[in-house]
Amino acid sequence: MYVPEKKVTNDDLSRSLDTSDEWIRDRSGISERRIVSEGQANSDLSVKAIENALRGKKVDPKELDLIIVATVTPDMMFPSTACIVQEKIGAKNAWSFDLSGACSGFLYAMATGAQFVQTGMHKKVLVVGTDVMSSILNFEDRTTCVLFGDGAGAILLEPTQEEDIGILDFMLHSDGAGGKFLYMPAGGSLHPATHETVDKKMHYVHQDGRNVFKFAVRRITEVCTDILERNGYTSDDVTLYVPHQANIRIIKSSLERLGLAPEKVVINIDRYANTTAGTIPIGLTEAHEQGRIKKGDLVLLASFGAGFTWGSVLIRWGEF
Repeated sequence: MYVPEKKVTNDDLSRSLDTSDEWIRDRSGISERRIVSEGQANSDLSVKAIENALRGKKVDPKELDLIIVATVTPDMMFPSTACIVQEKIGAKNAWSFDLSGACSGFLYAMATGAQFVQTGMHKKVLVVGTDVMSSILNFEDRTTCVLFGDGAGAILLEPTQEEDIGILDFMLHSDGAGGKFLYMPAGGSLHPATHETVDKKMHYVHQDGRNVFKFAVRRITEVCTDILERNGYTSDDVTLYVPHQANIRIIKSSLERLGLAPEKVVINIDRYANTTAGTIPIGLTEAHEQGRIKKGDLVLLASFGAGFTWGSVLIRWGEF
């Protein structure tokens, strides 16, 4: 994982917004977030996360077969950030592409990359979840700008020789009818950049928080329940739950509905806010570094985001 060095606290935001540390923490669970420095792009965060992921693994970037970067804030519309990353790390033998799944992008990319490994087509697939949300936030809108931060996480997918170890299953969904509740209106072919779109602040995140909250709590609980049932498990079998970090109330509601003990969940929203595609790999990395996962543990990942998109991945943890 990698997060920028620059910290922005709730008190920092309150100096220019009609808000307060208490207001933000009560509604979201966020105390601070990381924000990129001037000139620091998505690919820079991605490369740092990749370097940290590969450090000590004796993996040469030239051995990589595929690079998938999940993001909604690429360096530019094209070329893909994955291609930029490929060049920066010297992965000359990999093919690369970006995947847009919003906050569910990492799980989408993880499941996609796993198919190439499972079929035997590839032996080393690099999956990155990364976003520079500060680049599309209206820092005059306290309902959105306080919720997001910048960050990246990366994993390397490889074949396993053990049948019951690795990615056991995934469930992914989308419902385009929810698109109107969380979106960025301009910047694409429908509304290309003009003075009018800029003046109307159409290049920023727009969110209907109430509808997103109701959707998230219901769908994330359903998909976690469904994937556990399909594989013959219950919440009691789960060692670690790594949910998307969008709002502490959503996380706690899903815990209660799933019947999971609080000590089984990864929560770092207080320090990083919502890093979109970066939240799950960042949470997974911290849990691993803290020794919260060991071989044989059942790990449940779950996310939801714009689209609407949502999903879950079930992992039986192995050794490195």
